[in-house]
Amino acid sequence: MPPRLVGLYALACMERDGPVYGYSLAERIADRTAGAWRPGPGAIYPALRRLTDRGFATVRGSERRREYRITPDGRRFLQKIRRERIGQGSSGPDLSLLWAEIVGAPDVSTFLLQRLRRNLDRIEAQLERAPDGQLDGSALREHVRAELEGALRRLGGNRRRPRSPRAGRKEAR
Repeated sequence: MPPRLVGLYALACMERDGPVYGYSLAERIADRTAGAWRPGPGAIYPALRRLTDRGFATVRGSERRREYRITPDGRRFLQKIRRERIGQGSSGPDLSLLWAEIVGAPDVSTFLLQRLRRNLDRIEAQLERAPDGQLDGSALREHVRAELEGALRRLGGNRRRPRSPRAGRKEAR
């Protein structure tokens, strides 16, 4: 997890749940990644220090237990990040070509399809792990399907999409 992401996650936690401590932040990240990554002090505390240096968080407490709280500037920064990431897309450069080369994909399209497959697998795993009633699987599947169809329409222009087996069943009735 890149250091900037640790700081952004810390801000989101502070905004949603109130003050955080370094150890509790590491625990949350470990929990959210299903134990795949448990950041150590060398990842957590520099990220929290950067937030306080930039005025996005304040710190109170002793050397042993420091409490970090989001500031109004931190809230504005988090909102700016959310606006850039949702709706308008990322404000940064598209690094897909570089990642495609790093992972050895033959081209960007193949890399993006592999990434899509991985994300769809993650959605499926999340649906399987969710307690009953927490996530409506059918509604999520419909939402994902609609998003994918919209993306295909935007990419395909006038090209016709192959019919889904489901559509054929409706016509047969």
